[in-house]
Amino acid sequence: MKKIFITGGAGYVGSKLVPKLINLGHQVTVLDLMIYGEDVLDKNEKLKIIKGDIRNQNILDQYLPGHDTLIHLACISNDPSFELNPTLGKSINLDAFEPLVQTSKNNEISHFIYASSSSVYGIKKEKNVTEDMPLEPLTDYSKFKGECEKILNSYSSNNFVTTTIRPSTVCGYAKRQRLDLVVNILTNHAYHNREIKVFGGEQLRPNVHIDDMVDSYIALLNADPKIINKEIYNVGFKNQSVNELAFDVKSVIGDDVKIINTKSDDNRSYHVSSQKIKEVLGFETKNSVRDAVIDLKNAFEKKLLTNTFNNEYFFNIKRMNSIKLK
Repeated sequence: MKKIFITGGAGYVGSKLVPKLINLGHQVTVLDLMIYGEDVLDKNEKLKIIKGDIRNQNILDQYLPGHDTLIHLACISNDPSFELNPTLGKSINLDAFEPLVQTSKNNEISHFIYASSSSVYGIKKEKNVTEDMPLEPLTDYSKFKGECEKILNSYSSNNFVTTTIRPSTVCGYAKRQRLDLVVNILTNHAYHNREIKVFGGEQLRPNVHIDDMVDSYIALLNADPKIINKEIYNVGFKNQSVNELAFDVKSVIGDDVKIINTKSDDNRSYHVSSQKIKEVLGFETKNSVRDAVIDLKNAFEKKLLTNTFNNEYFFNIKRMNSIKLK
């Protein structure tokens, strides 16, 4: 049993990760602004929720002691959300990071797991983009993710194990749902409008099912610390074109769904290899993009997700605009 502190634990991935960790017997503390809903996490005697900001040093000093593991999920997520307020994005994604790492180490956290992004690679010509390739980030969001990886590893020691995960784009259903990610966007439009608009289509987009994303963190928790210290792991299902993603969605939602292709100026392709985490930890994804679409379809049918185009809680930018986060 571990005592795990999770920043951003009420976010999209956190809302799936936290219940699973509790079911596995761990004690979990979540620090989150809770801007996407107060009811994202069910109450549990093994769960403590702190509504607060990772930039608040007093909160870190008060609540971090007594934990042995920290999973850092909190951030202004993805380029559009970051560009909405670059000053805010920098303060949360970069400026708050080193104080969090320092405080964690000072309070005898033994394992710090950081959620980076596969966007740190930028655009590569190689078909298999591996963790040892140079980073060529295209945006400040990606650049700061890469800088945080270096900061984290500079604090690594035998007693302070540091590990970074570079996820592909997450897809599928969660209690804190996002409908502003590519597979989830396509599924929402296919189910409710019976139509998908694809801009370009040949661009490659690596995705990962949210359940596999959760399991990758658990694989790190169970791994030999000596093997994963100062290591970085890509986590993804496979690299598919946007056209392939659209056809996967249509195959689940129905033959009546129209796919409309239009030209796009954005022909960037991203492709990553997840071979390292398979070889080192024996971790493989179990779920496909189609599985994610099936889960979303079921959620729509059960009315677990309603008002799916206008509810600001499903869209990071809409919500951030609404509350004027500072």
